[in-house]
Amino acid sequence: MSRAGSNHTPGTVDYASRMTRIGVVADSHCPEFVDRLPERIFEILNGVELILHAGDITGAGTLKELARIAPVEAVAGDHDAALGLPAVRELTIEGRRIVVVHGNRSRFIEEPETFIWTVTLGHYHPHSRLPTVLRRRFPQADVIVYGHTHRPLIDASRPPLVFNPGGVHQWTPTTTAARLHRHPGWFEWSWLQVARHIRSYPKPSVGILDVTAAGVKARVVYL
Repeated sequence: MSRAGSNHTPGTVDYASRMTRIGVVADSHCPEFVDRLPERIFEILNGVELILHAGDITGAGTLKELARIAPVEAVAGDHDAALGLPAVRELTIEGRRIVVVHGNRSRFIEEPETFIWTVTLGHYHPHSRLPTVLRRRFPQADVIVYGHTHRPLIDASRPPLVFNPGGVHQWTPTTTAARLHRHPGWFEWSWLQVARHIRSYPKPSVGILDVTAAGVKARVVYL
């Protein structure tokens, strides 16, 4: 696998060789909330030719672990300020433009959505309009990969294809209890007192993109 040329804007990569299978990861939060990546990820992504990480990585070691499988292209999430990653990556694979972005927006949008999600114990699904927002932002893309919501989504209702692989980390009664044992600050501790009662949450997951001359197919794989 090789990259073609060098006259690209920052965050833009053109892969010249034919590629068919791409692993897609988002919201791993490792080591922020989990000590290590689940072994299941390495089983699922074995054999992929490239890995896209759609942000909220939180540790450079996570990218190094994923790079044991295949080259990694990553973007910064709202928990990744220290990693020095771009907010957007654009890749051309098999002639198709793939945009990778985390998906976080202004705190004036984010915080009310998070509040409602928390007090409804996960039954409210925030960011429902995010695919529409991303399509407006990247109208020339063939595929938009994003994270942030921790909820898997394959929206092929109209171009471009919008794909969220879901989150490796999910807030559940088990993960909130584990976080409480790490003695978080008072604000997070207070939030966790409510969040530990969350009863509606998706399973941890990653994704696969099959990119060929004929088209792009996305699928979600649960851990």
